[in-house]
Parts: sequence; structure tokens; C-alpha cells
Amino acid sequence: MLPIYRILVVSTPIGAIGSGKGGGVELTLTSLVAGLILRGHKLTVLAPAGSTLPVDCKGAHLETCYGINQDSWQHNHSLDSITIPNNGILPRLWSRALQEQERFDLILNLAYDWLPLWITPHVTVPIFHLISMGSVSSVMDQAILHLASWDQRRLAFHTKAQASDFELPEVPIIVSNGFNLKKYDFSPDSDNVLGWVGRIAPEKGLEDAVLASAQLGMELKVWGLKEDASYVAQIENLIPSATINWQGFLPTVELQKKLGRCHGLLTTSKWNEAFGNVVIEAMACGVPAVVYHRGGPGELVEPGINGWLVPPDDITGLIDAVSRIRDINRFQTRSWTENNFSISNFALRLEEWFNLGLN
Repeated sequence: MLPIYRILVVSTPIGAIGSGKGGGVELTLTSLVAGLILRGHKLTVLAPAGSTLPVDCKGAHLETCYGINQDSWQHNHSLDSITIPNNGILPRLWSRALQEQERFDLILNLAYDWLPLWITPHVTVPIFHLISMGSVSSVMDQAILHLASWDQRRLAFHTKAQASDFELPEVPIIVSNGFNLKKYDFSPDSDNVLGWVGRIAPEKGLEDAVLASAQLGMELKVWGLKEDASYVAQIENLIPSATINWQGFLPTVELQKKLGRCHGLLTTSKWNEAFGNVVIEAMACGVPAVVYHRGGPGELVEPGINGWLVPPDDITGLIDAVSRIRDINRFQTRSWTENNFSISNFALRLEEWFNLGLN
């Protein structure tokens, strides 16, 4: 019989759970919490004030701290130094975690930041780190390498492409991701529109999706927080105003209802994404994805089964792939997602990781 663990999950310091500021980490957190609860584990989530957990995480206890949000490392230059704002939420979260550590069998860290990595060898309760990004900072690269050299069993990654960004002494532990697929309604039919989901920021490459949609004469619906106003203005000046339809940030339940009506999802990242949650969210609705073969998203598409892969930055390739979406069976796309990305499968992979690191 597998052990039942008392787990403290420390959330991202980028923003409150449910705000959208934490990007894909928020969805990963709720998926892993829901999956581990179903497996019988006892979960406590420590997060910034204002956080909320969805209904499927109701078995978890939520604790919060007040403090100033941490800037994301991906918005800094690779050689920038470590900065923590006055009254920052990051040290407050970890001060609370260390004060309460004896209540738990392990701590699971979801913050992509230097502090929790650095303290890991110096605390009593084992800390595990699910790394949420690829290489964006030399300081973080060194912190990950240092911890891996001490005990690489404490580190896990979402995809092989993400893990390949780092110099690791051993073969990386890959746990992928998982989704509560009951939240995603299958849509057998679609409208003549394309979808794009993500933070509206330069590294996400929205301009390529916009240009491809304009040349195809198709409306592009865009869901996500507008993080960079100057970038938004640049996008709007690229194409006819009728091409892009800003939809804003929506919670999962509302997003999937609208996303499911799209003919296809475009994913056009300009950097090495660790995973690509929105790709699986679209597929869960039956929507095929057209994806740049770069980073984690490139590992999520089986060409002709659930979408098409396109060489990075190839807008002509995007246009050609969209024309071939009609060849993909939407039922098959949904079925593939169910077989590979349920929260139950995700929880099992996490359990294997914890058991390895604790024994």
C-alpha cells in the first residue's frame, strides 16, 4: 500500500491563485492538488492573499500571506541579479512554510525562484521543486544545477525540451502535467475562427498568429491578460482591425466554452515554453492545435492526430497547417487527451517522484 503524504504546496509569488497573473502555474497547481486529493493525500496550499481554489480542490486547506508580488524571471535579462521587493511575498511565503514544516511529510514548491532552491539542503522537511520554465536566468540556472548536484531527485520538469535547457548531472525526472477533463466540454463542431491563448507579451509571439489569420481572412480570438500595453499597440497596428478579437482573461470553465468553438488553436511562442497548458486545454475540447515546434508545446502534438507542427517562426507554415486542420478528427483529438493528460495520471507521476525522492 502506497503511503499517504501530508503535503504543503507553496504557490507562485507572481500573483494570487485565480488572478491569472501566475500563468500556467495556477492551472498546474489546481490540477495537481485535485489529483493528489483523489489519491488520498492531505494537501495544504500556501499562496498570496486573495487566492481562491476551485471546487475540485475543496479537500485542500488554503492558507494565505500578504506581501508585494515578485516579478517573473522571464521579464528580466538573463544576467540580472536577484531582487526581492520590500515586503515581498516570496520570503513571507517561505518564512511561513519553514515555521510550519514539521506538520508535513514534504513541501512542493511551484515558485520559479532562487530562494526556495537555495534553502532546500538546509531544512528538515524535504522540499521538491516542479520547475515551471526553461532557462531564462543565469542565476536560476546555477541554482538548479547546484541543487541537482546535491540531490537531483528533488527536481522535476514538465517536458524533455524544458529539461534540456539545464546542465543536469543525471537523466531528468519528467512528470508532464494533468487536467481535470470534466471541466472541458467536447465540441464536435466549430465556427470559422481561430483561437490563441496566453499572456499578451512579446515572448508569446502573438504577432505571428495575427499575421497568419489576416492572410487567411479568418477572425482570431485572443484570450489572456494584456501584460505589455506597447506590445498590444504594436499588434493592433499590424493588421486590419477586424482580424483580432480581444476576449480578455477568463477562468477555465468560461474559457473552454468559447475556445471549444474554434476551428483550431495557434501556439506561436518565441521562447522555450516549459509545457503549453493551453494546447492541452484546446485538445480537451476537441480543438486541434497548430504549434511551433519549439519547447514543450512541440512534444504535445502528434501530427495528423491532434494537430500539426510548424517550423518555428514560419508564418507560411502556419497558414498551410491551418488549411489542413480539416483533416483531423476532433473526437480523436479529445480521446488522445483523455489517454495522456488526466489528473489521475498526473498524480501517479507525482507520487512516483515523491517516493523516489523520499527513499
